[in-house]
Amino acid sequence: MIRIFSLNSAAALALATAMIAAPAAAQDAQDMAPIQNADGTITTSQEIVVLGSIGYRNRSENQAEPVLSYDSEFFQRFEPLTAGDALKRVPSVTFLSDVIESDGARLRGLPPGYTQILINGEKVPGSNADRSFFLDRIPAELIDRVEIVRSSSARRTGDAVAGTLNIKLRDGYELDGGYLRAGGLYYDDKELEPSVGGVFGGALGPGRFLIGANFQGRHNPKKKFSLRYDDSPENNPNFAVDDFNNREDQVDTRDGKDYSFNATYDIKGDTTDFSLNGFYVHTDRTETERSFEYNHPTDINGPIRATPPGNLTVDNANVATINQDNYSVNGKLAHRWSAGETSLKVGYAYFDEDRFETEYEVEFDRALPRFTGDQTLTGITDKEFSVRLEHEIALGEGAKLLVGGLWQDKDRATAITEAPRDRYNLTAANRQGYDQFARNPTEFVRPFGAFVPAVGGINMIEEKRLDGFVLIEGDMPGVKWEAGVRYETTDLTIVDLTPPATRIDNDYEKLLPSASVKIDVGARGRVTASIARTSRRPEFNFISPARLDAELGDNDLLGNPLLDPETAWGADLGFEQRLGRAGIAGINVFYRKVNDLIELTNTGVTGSEGAGTFVYQPQNIGDGKVWGIEFDLSTDLGFVGLPDTGIFGNISWLDSKIVDEFGKRRFNGQSEYVYNFGMIQDIPSVGAAFGATYRKQGGAFDRTVGEEVFTSYGADLEIFVEKRFGKSFTIRAVGSNLLNGAKRERFNKFTTIEDQNDRSFDEYELESEKAGPVFQLMARYAF
Repeated sequence: MIRIFSLNSAAALALATAMIAAPAAAQDAQDMAPIQNADGTITTSQEIVVLGSIGYRNRSENQAEPVLSYDSEFFQRFEPLTAGDALKRVPSVTFLSDVIESDGARLRGLPPGYTQILINGEKVPGSNADRSFFLDRIPAELIDRVEIVRSSSARRTGDAVAGTLNIKLRDGYELDGGYLRAGGLYYDDKELEPSVGGVFGGALGPGRFLIGANFQGRHNPKKKFSLRYDDSPENNPNFAVDDFNNREDQVDTRDGKDYSFNATYDIKGDTTDFSLNGFYVHTDRTETERSFEYNHPTDINGPIRATPPGNLTVDNANVATINQDNYSVNGKLAHRWSAGETSLKVGYAYFDEDRFETEYEVEFDRALPRFTGDQTLTGITDKEFSVRLEHEIALGEGAKLLVGGLWQDKDRATAITEAPRDRYNLTAANRQGYDQFARNPTEFVRPFGAFVPAVGGINMIEEKRLDGFVLIEGDMPGVKWEAGVRYETTDLTIVDLTPPATRIDNDYEKLLPSASVKIDVGARGRVTASIARTSRRPEFNFISPARLDAELGDNDLLGNPLLDPETAWGADLGFEQRLGRAGIAGINVFYRKVNDLIELTNTGVTGSEGAGTFVYQPQNIGDGKVWGIEFDLSTDLGFVGLPDTGIFGNISWLDSKIVDEFGKRRFNGQSEYVYNFGMIQDIPSVGAAFGATYRKQGGAFDRTVGEEVFTSYGADLEIFVEKRFGKSFTIRAVGSNLLNGAKRERFNKFTTIEDQNDRSFDEYELESEKAGPVFQLMARYAF
């Protein structure tokens, strides 16, 4: 296990210890929805296990910002495994994950770093260099609701160019009683994985508590197929015959176990409220890839196997074992007195990942077959400690003044070390009768030397930020509004410990105004409008000062510790209409103008590979624009005499524009569209229900120096059948990925910038990835 602690780790540890013994922060600067039912009652466990009605999208009423709220009842019947799985059903969220995985959420289709992810209103650290958090690390069973905050507010940090996804976990005022959940998932490779969990909430002393635990077996078996060529159809229509280089058949299986725990304790007094909550998620994960490269597009040795001296050229075995710990402890103390309401929030969040990856390869397309072995250890520790102080004053006529500040200390340590590469020619005895389906490159592994730091792989980053904000909000008959400004300051220290050690300091400030309004119009209609300035901080791998040779094709990458954040002015304009008993329809248009865009720039310095190659560095250069239109519908069909039939759907058209050194393009990875639609039919007379959802997202394009990627996805279909027994027991059968989801990618690869401009290909690759259906049977029992 590798851990590199920052220079002030002792101080951070002392702060963490002190924090755990004290109240710590639970929710965002404003709770985004009431924690009790509208009538003040608390949801019983029976109401969660045996759903009394179909769940629909809610219309938020507590704040002026445009917020879409989805309670767990909206997702529960399809039994999503993770927060990412649940978010596949909400508007404008796309993923470029592997098939049947939903990790890096892309709100409005933008890269994950443009979306602010909150757990109970608080930011959480993750392993990703772009500062994003993988949502498949949060079990769906912990979720009470999901909120999509389309615009920004001065009450929250401004790291939300695309918007904010707030994952609200259950607390003691949202459940009375307990329930158990147990079942299993069956995959098309005949693997069976368990899923068990339980939640209990009730009164304790002067307050209420909730505890929950969950164990989830994870499995994702995929098959990949790649064809590689020396040229592309751009230059040669007959490329498939003339320019074939090799094909690769790959089996990619990801196995894991997730253990999660959450707990809350809340006291609501006449003048003082106290809350303390936390969650913990531990992940053990193994990613196993086995690939075979051939020098012929089909298996010339028969449909079963191909063995040397046939057309097998490379046998590759790649295994990564991943261990992650992620926890957060937060609390809040609020007091109402004659001068208003004052609240103090304290929080500590911790993320740790240890990754050991091996890659062993045997090359047979040589005079003497050769073994190559690589081993890499990666350790990432990310810690955040924060304190918020806020004060709210009533101004009369429904208006309030809110002022506050945030102090946060973030420490991130990265340690990437590598064993010296082992490479040697196999003897005749070693390769005699080699059958890749019975043997494995691991049998040729020899003892490795001591691990040494990778170039730029040992570094520490410390961010200290001090923010202040002021906000005025009003609530009048038919109108809610707010206007505010946030001033964010950041002191950044980067220490690169790769010899010779380097320390660089940087600081920046941003002024982020925002305003929102909601106006009731007509019969149960409402107009929403928002404008806000937001920011996106630089990726960690871009601010490391190290120079990585041949990182971009044959071009080098040099980090830039003096990068400033990107900033964006954005506007949202929407209309919502209530439908029937609980339905709602909405339409929204949005626009973002991104300034100081961070793009890779040619420094003009010759790269490590010689003439024709260059050193590239990220710099704040250029602008970008993002725009789109979003529509969603969620309602029953009571208006046509079908009150027990619920329909829901959404569609988003997304577009953007960036000009890089090769011309115009979208933001990397932005899909052209994404849509979902589905239905649920409740049958109260027999205590049963069934339903289905269908999802599709459009193609995406990525262009960087040395590579261009076109990505497309097949559609996704899910179906559930539910049977209820009395008031305490429910069984559900769910089938997901029923269309054998496929992901297809097309890669244009180049060695130099001149080659990329001239369309002189180093390699053209077609890759497809497919996974089979997943079936699960889940039982829930309330007590």
